[in-house]
Amino acid sequence: MSETSEARGGLAHRVPDLGALELLLAVARLGSLGRAARELGITQPAASSRIRSMERQLGVALVDRSPRGSRLTDAGALVTDWARRIVEAAEAFDVGAQALRDRRDSRLRVAASMTIAEYLLPGWLIALRTARPDTAVSLLAGNSTVVAERLLADEADLGFVEGPTVPAGLDAAVIAHDHLIVVTAPSHPWARRRKPLEAAELASTPLILREKGSGTRQVLEAALGSLARPLIELSSTTAVKSSVLSGAGPAVLSELALGEELSARRLVGIPVDGVRLRRALRAVWPTGHRPTGPARDLLGLTQGAAVG
Repeated sequence: MSETSEARGGLAHRVPDLGALELLLAVARLGSLGRAARELGITQPAASSRIRSMERQLGVALVDRSPRGSRLTDAGALVTDWARRIVEAAEAFDVGAQALRDRRDSRLRVAASMTIAEYLLPGWLIALRTARPDTAVSLLAGNSTVVAERLLADEADLGFVEGPTVPAGLDAAVIAHDHLIVVTAPSHPWARRRKPLEAAELASTPLILREKGSGTRQVLEAALGSLARPLIELSSTTAVKSSVLSGAGPAVLSELALGEELSARRLVGIPVDGVRLRRALRAVWPTGHRPTGPARDLLGLTQGAAVG
């Protein structure tokens, strides 16, 4: 950059701001600095100060003031023509920006791991519908690994995961806490135990498990270190619960999914010693891209949703 350019500074230093240009256009249209000030909702002293500042910035007189009103100078009339084009371009810019916001706000793509998708998201989405009735929401339910993949591929605006850690490339906020419970059908031998299970016994017992990549399984593996070969692997919390209800074997499930079955004694919760099966539920989004629009509103609805 040349010394001359550096001395003159950038456009922001040489061109009056939009507020000053709008004031000049109002003076030209109304013939009075006072009326122009009232139309724009500012005081007359403030309007006078803005005109003087613009004159100093441009180095020319723009307005002749007299008891009979305010009249543009020849330079002021020329600057007004330029100002009109700048303001019209700014108005077109504003209309375009609003169209972009409207398009962004017309849809929301959510990716959520299964437990959150089945037991928490419906209530949040009903509340969002009340606040944003014109926003169309699409929901992809999958395991925590799939949620991360969708976000990083720009196929979702906001995600929810249940794993023990934040997936790489994502930022997160804890939105709830959840307990995992060992459950069996009432006919299973564990249902008649008088003592809690030991963690080692749980780890060595074939269980009905979610597939690899699910948050529930990741938390269980992190807590126990290793697991026996699964009795069955299933891709949804509902399928796991149905298998346990049928008597196929024990499983470890979120307490969010078990309230009705435990209350009715269709399933039995089995205490476990030596392991803490508690996890954080998180909202996630690509690193450095904090949610905006409907995604921001949905994130706000989830705050304080802690379970247990």
